[in-house]
Amino acid sequence: MGASRIAIYVFLVLSALFFIMPLYVMVVTSLKDMAEIRQGNIFALPAAPTIAPWIKAWSGACTGLTCEGVGAGFVNSVLITLPAVTCSVLLGAINGYALSFWRFPGANLVFAVLMAGAFIPLQVFIYPLVRIASAAGVFGTLPGVILLHICFSLPLMTLLFRNFYGSVPMDLYKAARVDGAGFWQLLIHVFAPMSVPITVVAFIIQITGTWNDFILGLIFAGADNMPITVLLNNVVNSQFGEREYNVNMAATILTGLVPLVLYFLSGRWFVRGIMAGAVKG
Repeated sequence: MGASRIAIYVFLVLSALFFIMPLYVMVVTSLKDMAEIRQGNIFALPAAPTIAPWIKAWSGACTGLTCEGVGAGFVNSVLITLPAVTCSVLLGAINGYALSFWRFPGANLVFAVLMAGAFIPLQVFIYPLVRIASAAGVFGTLPGVILLHICFSLPLMTLLFRNFYGSVPMDLYKAARVDGAGFWQLLIHVFAPMSVPITVVAFIIQITGTWNDFILGLIFAGADNMPITVLLNNVVNSQFGEREYNVNMAATILTGLVPLVLYFLSGRWFVRGIMAGAVKG
């Protein structure tokens, strides 16, 4: 084994340790009681592992005036993420497909407007969106925050699928048209089967972004529909009593569990999607 290969392996191992170490500290801290945490050795394995902090983080940690943990927020995040991700990916695929193969008058202008919307900071829209949501009667509701996630995700999803379909040979489209395939027949029977890698990439991006969202959930979801990220913030920033680092770590891991598991299970598909043209411009 040459010196260059050894250097590469050393670099990869050190990089892996750099990213794994914080997770390790979070896990071991979440399994300790506060008496052991006060001893200050954050890298030591727990002397007497306990899952009590996890139980409290899920169902007993204070998130304001109530002490019901982040479990309710986990459910709310699922209820927000599933329809928001599904609709945004589906609409993005249809838009990208239409803008790639079914050019209509003003198609480039529509695409330019979508892309402009993707680069305008979300904070700029907060006040008008609050007024619009209030007037429409969806402020503080799950449908309202879901609709906002779909709208703000649509430009990126359109860009992903448009770039992917732009790498597909036009001859394939023309051959299917000669055989009599229409808009939906082409999308469902020709392009959808070959879009699995980019669809997985889109789902990963959307699930991560929607699940980790804080500002939309904080402002638009309402007190009864707050996602887990908002409840985690309330747990960690509680100003009453002792700061329970074990409970905070457990709540943080529970909050990031869905994206973490998603990346572990679908990493191969994510790489395939990227290689298939997900970021090809």
